Amino acid sequence: MANATVIRQPEGRPAGEHGPVGRDVSLEDGAQANEARYERLPEAERHATLIAIAAPELDRVYDKIRGAGYALLLMDASGLVLYEKSEPLRKETPGTCPLGSPPTVAAVNETDTLPAVVRVTGKCGHETLTLEDLAGEDPQMLRNIRSAYRIADSNVSVLIQGPTGSGKEAFAHAMHLVSRRASRPFVAVNCAAIPETLIESELFGYKAGAFTGARKDGMRGKILQSSGGTLFLDEIGDMPLMLQTRLLRVLEEQEIVPLGSENAIKVNLHVLAASHRNLREMIARGTFRDDLYYRLNGITLELPALGDRADKERVIHHALAAETGNGRPAAIERDALQRLLAYPWPGNIRELRNVIRTALAICEGGVVRRMDLPREIREGEACEGRASGHHELPASMANGTEAANPLQAAERAALLGVIEDCHGNMTRVAMQLGMSRNTLYRRIKRHGIPLAHGM
Repeated sequence: MANATVIRQPEGRPAGEHGPVGRDVSLEDGAQANEARYERLPEAERHATLIAIAAPELDRVYDKIRGAGYALLLMDASGLVLYEKSEPLRKETPGTCPLGSPPTVAAVNETDTLPAVVRVTGKCGHETLTLEDLAGEDPQMLRNIRSAYRIADSNVSVLIQGPTGSGKEAFAHAMHLVSRRASRPFVAVNCAAIPETLIESELFGYKAGAFTGARKDGMRGKILQSSGGTLFLDEIGDMPLMLQTRLLRVLEEQEIVPLGSENAIKVNLHVLAASHRNLREMIARGTFRDDLYYRLNGITLELPALGDRADKERVIHHALAAETGNGRPAAIERDALQRLLAYPWPGNIRELRNVIRTALAICEGGVVRRMDLPREIREGEACEGRASGHHELPASMANGTEAANPLQAAERAALLGVIEDCHGNMTRVAMQLGMSRNTLYRRIKRHGIPLAHGM
């Protein structure tokens, strides 16, 4: 007996609207017989035949998504529904949204008895960030990306400025990947993390037996390792003055002399430098060489603090996906997301990733909830102060004891003056004062300085 699939005429539809939809269509006849029969059918019956053949496949698709609150529809060009299967939304099933498109809030049910959840799809393995990933939708970042593309293959020196944790190394690496040096090494050196007694040997290398404790076969320094590729000098403002002089010579001569050696080695050196410090102020104080600054500062790209970015929500979604391993889905409740959006993020993207990594590790069922966030974010102390436009003064200031300390009063007045000069832009305030945003916010809180909304 032939196996037949039938699409029946829906009740209430005028007979003959789309031909005899109730016709049985055999699926076991030979291919040639089916093709010949199909060609002989009137156009209206061809339409019904195609729908009948498609119906089993649509049924199988619907079986896979059954219970997720979806409806499966097939309509013709006029909007007439030819196939429909749906069921009421289930209370425990919020909608989902892949990271590639803007996440949306799932309408859980009509009475809103459960919190809305935003879902993202985790990334598979460790993915290197590209300039497109870093650009987002923030105007300043978009300008930075355009400039980076234009100078990636040039010999223009680049100085990347931005607060601690804003992603300066990731930006430098992304620039390297779009340049003609992408197949060569990218060597990153954090000048603030290496002891002053070791930074010279780390950068320039040494010959065997150059000093007590040296490797017997010597060591190639970071500069030589990066030859032909890119050398990234992070926190260049922390480099000792003596080494600044040597680095300037290397940049000018394109050659190095390892410790304990008398012979110069030619290098093909391209340097990207970064700092969260105000290097011009350091030059004025005599702690940074002006000639090295002008050699490194072909163009300055300023990365905004996370709290100042216009696309903060997108950055949070991206960080959530990046910290979710092996492509597993993850989700965050809307209330928790709002807390993340309201927090000022003094530690920037580094702090954000640490918070999300911890929250994903302790959350239940892969859903980050408000209770999984740190106390200062969960309770919203910082964001409430920002929203109300004032902070309570510390007790010491309220009762007048701190006012008796002229040094404290002078520091508070100086902070207020710089904040006013920078129109409340905390990134610029921190750079002008030569401190990180973490330190700046601690001092602002200590002095009870009120911050206007949006600072």
